[in-house]
Amino acid sequence: MAGGFLGRVAADTLGISDIGKIIDVKDFDKVDGDDFILHEDGEKIYYVIKSKTDEYVFTNYGLIHVDGKSAVDKKRLVKRYEFKSTILSQVYIETAGMIDLDIEIKFNLGEETFSIDVDRNQMTKLKQIYKTLVEISRMQQHHKMLFQDGVTGLERANAGISRNLIQGDIVEAVEKLTNFNLDWMEALRKEYQVRDYSNVYEKYRLV
Repeated sequence: MAGGFLGRVAADTLGISDIGKIIDVKDFDKVDGDDFILHEDGEKIYYVIKSKTDEYVFTNYGLIHVDGKSAVDKKRLVKRYEFKSTILSQVYIETAGMIDLDIEIKFNLGEETFSIDVDRNQMTKLKQIYKTLVEISRMQQHHKMLFQDGVTGLERANAGISRNLIQGDIVEAVEKLTNFNLDWMEALRKEYQVRDYSNVYEKYRLV
């Protein structure tokens, strides 16, 4: 009995139980997820939550989930969710009750739903993660709205042009219009489909 209890305590302390531990910065290079970070491309780890079966690696580009639950024979399935192409939404934090050992952070990334249990003694750090994700979600929603406004404006401009007689060489006019559309969409994507959210992480991270 005592051995089992001590074993559970040790597992919690080492972050290898079902209750996740937020890993210290100095140990980032020891987690499995570090092997899949795009260091060469400027990707940086800001937080890691590690449990017995899973790692959740939060980077300036998105989330890397090293999933052990859906793998077999101790294999790991590595899933990447990039903020540039995946909308973050429904960010919640659930505090602990009187006898709970864990607190919980919940959020959606695209169609995927995450619910991560964390040691209740790490509430301060979890609040940092929560605030960061809330701000990224808010920014993404705002960027999405502005992007759609840009697309709508372009569609209206094209419709207006099509109703008028194009003077001169039709082929040349169409080519110019096509290039303008491509440049416009490229500018919208560059402005509103943000890849790097380092500034948000730095804003909410305690020194």
